[in-house]
Amino acid sequence: MTTVGSLARFRADVEAVLEADPAAKSRLEVLLCYPGLHAVWAHVLTHSLWEDGERLLARIISQLVRWLTGVEIHPGAELGERVVIDHGMGVVIGETAVVGDDVHMYHGVTLGGANPRPVKRHPTVGDGVTIGADATLLGDIEIGDGAKVGAGAVVTTDVDPGATMIGVPAERVDRNADADESEVATPDDTTRADGDDE
Repeated sequence: MTTVGSLARFRADVEAVLEADPAAKSRLEVLLCYPGLHAVWAHVLTHSLWEDGERLLARIISQLVRWLTGVEIHPGAELGERVVIDHGMGVVIGETAVVGDDVHMYHGVTLGGANPRPVKRHPTVGDGVTIGADATLLGDIEIGDGAKVGAGAVVTTDVDPGATMIGVPAERVDRNADADESEVATPDDTTRADGDDE
């Protein structure tokens, strides 16, 4: 990435935070006070080192960044542009994870592996996805563009584009023209399943 390209990306990242977080009052505040943004920027460096074969150095730097920001992004992970990690603390993004553009994730999110072998074992997150606080996405699954994952949800299967997933294990709760309503869980269905009659 050229210096001009890097500066353009950094500007776009700052604007993405300002757009996503109403608590952000100025560009200077975002530059100085957003650890999720600092972690994403550090990942640009560590991922470059990883790709160049400087893997131990990349890991050392990523661990230092983890200590400073509370965000752990493995240098092997691939992050798109304008990724916003809101609050940041406790976010873990594994080695083979792929995160698309314009993804917004909150604190405590885990993109974790579910396979002990050195294969693609972490999630692929599409563009424009929102992942709520403390959500856990496990395994080589695909989260479709524009999907939403609720706070505390545990997702272990693929998620369709535009779907909304909540719960443990996560179930789809949105209704749209493309979905067969008999296959879509709703809050009323969840209540009935728990034994509460109307």
